[in-house]
Amino acid sequence: AYRNRQISRQAEELTGEDLIDYVNRKQTLWKAKKHRRFHNYPDRTKWGLMGVNHIRLSVEAKKHLSHTKDLDIDIPETFDAREAWPECKSIKTIRDQSSCGSCWAFGAVEAMSDRICIASNGKTQVSLSADDLLSCCKTCGFGCNGGDPYSAWKYWTKTGIVTGSNYTTHAGCKARIDPYPFPPCEHHSNKTHYDPCKHDLFPTPKCERTCIPSYRDRTYNDDKYYGRTAYGVDDKVEAIQKEILTHGPVEVAFEVYEDFLTYSSGVYVHTAGKLGGGHAVKMLGWGVEQGMPYWLLANSWNEDWGENGKRMNGPGVPGFTDVFTRGKKANPTRPFQTELSKC
Repeated sequence: AYRNRQISRQAEELTGEDLIDYVNRKQTLWKAKKHRRFHNYPDRTKWGLMGVNHIRLSVEAKKHLSHTKDLDIDIPETFDAREAWPECKSIKTIRDQSSCGSCWAFGAVEAMSDRICIASNGKTQVSLSADDLLSCCKTCGFGCNGGDPYSAWKYWTKTGIVTGSNYTTHAGCKARIDPYPFPPCEHHSNKTHYDPCKHDLFPTPKCERTCIPSYRDRTYNDDKYYGRTAYGVDDKVEAIQKEILTHGPVEVAFEVYEDFLTYSSGVYVHTAGKLGGGHAVKMLGWGVEQGMPYWLLANSWNEDWGENGKRMNGPGVPGFTDVFTRGKKANPTRPFQTELSKC
């Protein structure tokens, strides 16, 4: 997220209640509050959820940048993919990575699912499996211990990803008894919709190349969806906006600071606390609030977090630059061989 360069060394060292009080006193763009999980859990666990191993685009990705930045199209002041493509149910869905550093996989399959729907004009509505990508992509990184978003998109084009959904929604092929093997949990709030999250991260699930017994629509291999290409996006604001306007939501990765873990509502701007790690989410739009431009993001910490699983981040793009990794629009046929917040 955008980093306020005027933050003092003293503010960078703040934690807990002192950090929350400082954030709420220092600015009015966003509200901070104590969240049960991140307030009490050890650093190794909470920062373990930030599972992006490479914040910057690789040299390879920079050689394959989107050409949508060259399009001559008008960019609206505000844009929300949920409103632009209301027929695509996946755009509205907030998932939960649970106690696993799999944000890199979630941000990827969420945006991929949206793009399949958009490319098919709403005719193909699927939810790609985070578990399939997380457990079977051996070139993506270390599963629940982090991965590389760009590698996830390349895997989609070369190997394909099967369908699967949330832990409680038994839909799609997904190669397990549960579509996602880890239960949703209370990452941030004091609500009681879910049980508390585990103090330790789950181990990476075993790759199982088979569908659940009750799924008889297709075999595992026949259920796969493929992307056409994988590429990066130029770090300029207009380039990112044109990409979303043209092909739909994108996956983004950014550095997470201590105060991000206290986010409750509003337009988040880094105000205090130390750097903790890299996180990946789905970006689905932008807008302006209190005169501050923001990006609209969907996190993977369930709908209880932030503003129904979403947050806004602002201003501009600094901090998100260089890590926009996404696949091109998906072929709506099978196969093709080749929660929201403001920031």
